[in-house]
Amino acid sequence: MPRLAARTSGTSGSLGAMLFLASLAFAGSALAEEAPITSLQDAACRAEAKARVFSIPDPLNLGLREIGKQLYFGCMKRSTRPAHHSMKRRQRRR
Repeated sequence: MPRLAARTSGTSGSLGAMLFLASLAFAGSALAEEAPITSLQDAACRAEAKARVFSIPDPLNLGLREIGKQLYFGCMKRSTRPAHHSMKRRQRRR
């Protein structure tokens, strides 16, 4: 009987260690999916994409990740356009 008890305790210990390592691997892979936020614009576009990803229709079955990427990069393009009009007006006034 003592051998049986020793085996079950060893198994549960190694099972616990395996579960712990699996959870670390899962957490590490989840953290590696998103790059760190680099600017206020980046944070705003991520928030906009997260807010709109479930409300956009998906007729091509692209998936949530691809739709989120499209929303994010669309937002980044919209917000990085330079305001050429104001610079042209300043040059004309001189």
